[in-house]
Amino acid sequence: MGGALSSAAANAGSTAADPYRDLRLDSWTLHRLRHSTLTHDAEGGTSTPMPLARSRHASVRSLERYARPGVDAVARHVAERDPATRRKG
Repeated sequence: MGGALSSAAANAGSTAADPYRDLRLDSWTLHRLRHSTLTHDAEGGTSTPMPLARSRHASVRSLERYARPGVDAVARHVAERDPATRRKG
C-alpha cells in the first residue's frame, strides 16, 4: 500500500486528497461559477430582487440554495448594522 491514490479517490475531488482543487481552473464548471456569483452577491449585501432576476429563479426559495453567505460575511453584515459598532467608528 504505497502513497498513490486510487483512481476513485483521485477523481472524487476530495479536498483532503487535493487541498488546491478549488484553485485549479479545470474544477470550475458553469454551475460552480453561477453559485459563486450568487453567493458573492449575497455576501456583498445585494438586495434579493437583483440576484433573483440575475439567476432567473422563479422564487426566493429556489435561490436560497445558491446564495449562501459564509460565516465571515454574516458577521460583517451584523457588525456593520450594530449601532454600538457604528458609534465607535
